[in-house]
Amino acid sequence: MYINGPRLLAQLETLADIGRTETNACCRLALTDEDKAGRDLVVGWMKELGMSVCVDPIGNIFGIRAGMRPELAPVMTGSHTDTVRTGGAYDGNYGVLAGLEVVATLNDAQVTTERSIVVGIFTNEEGARFAPDMLGSLVYVGGMPLDEALAVKAIDGAILGDELKRIGYHGTAPLGMHKPHAFVELHIEQGPLLDADGIKIGAVENLQGISWQELTIVGQSNHAGTTPMRLRHDAGYAASAVSTFVRELTRKMGGNQVGTVGHVVLTPNLINVIAARATITVDLRNTDELLLQQAEQALKDFLQSLSESEGVTITYRRLARFEPVIFDAALTDRIAHHAESLGLSHQRMTSGAGHDAQMMARICPTSMIFVPSVGGISHNPAEHTEPADLIAGANVLLATLTELAQ
Repeated sequence: MYINGPRLLAQLETLADIGRTETNACCRLALTDEDKAGRDLVVGWMKELGMSVCVDPIGNIFGIRAGMRPELAPVMTGSHTDTVRTGGAYDGNYGVLAGLEVVATLNDAQVTTERSIVVGIFTNEEGARFAPDMLGSLVYVGGMPLDEALAVKAIDGAILGDELKRIGYHGTAPLGMHKPHAFVELHIEQGPLLDADGIKIGAVENLQGISWQELTIVGQSNHAGTTPMRLRHDAGYAASAVSTFVRELTRKMGGNQVGTVGHVVLTPNLINVIAARATITVDLRNTDELLLQQAEQALKDFLQSLSESEGVTITYRRLARFEPVIFDAALTDRIAHHAESLGLSHQRMTSGAGHDAQMMARICPTSMIFVPSVGGISHNPAEHTEPADLIAGANVLLATLTELAQ
């Protein structure tokens, strides 16, 4: 069996049109009206395929294709349909719609599997509106209490639980209702390795640990012309010093250590006024938990020194912290096997981005399939994967899920 490529590509384009901006970005921040429209569209497609659909209290959606033996644990795939503000057409969406294409292909071939196949859409994977990221899958596996998650405040001040009710996706299905036999997530790489090496399929072995922190730096607002440099308590300078330190830390540590200052807000944010306050975020990632802890400690030590030298107060709030994940070796082997059987070049690799699969790995054998991202570009309207590669990845998913479900 092979998936229907034109059908999958058409659905990807249709979903991408929801939340399309003037810059051709896909903007469906979690639990906005645009996210609701995207959810409604995909739920409609699930029902057209004859799948039963349920929604849990954190808004995760599950489409179920019943197997011959409902007493057996199901096979699950899926991803997310929320995006960042400047998203592309494939991040998350590809994994969900490829899962539906697997179901459509099995329907077309009149194949009934022993195990049920579940396609999941997890809430707020991106973390662009509510922190932490991967929130829906985190709650699903018991890593965050439901009440705590429902009380999370968005960057625009909205409360997550209120927004779920507003868009009609505060469901009643039991949390964790499916403990899968296995979970396989198909995703674009969002990095440059497969594209640079001319490899078609990534069989993902592990995933980096992630540490997100929000720093608040309080100094003293003053005149930019009359205040001597030695007497300043400049929150803007301190913010830039943190950004420089993070880059130098990654150079010093080398290896797989990466670090990013991705969000900076200065107050009062005027050209001729020393900043009184800065709010910035620091994103640290490493495949090694001990090295990630070392990076976190180095940042903490630097902040203490900076606070003393510049006469500013620095407080921080942890937004997300996830340890590195090692995926199921046997499942990764099966993905590599099916890629080879389909005549597709493949390599074992690490995921540098966070995914719902890292949460699902807490409760069942889990792995991921990657396809190339042209130029390694993602979270950008220019995000692109060649149609042939999208189809190839979906065929590997089809073969893997069909084997697991029999």
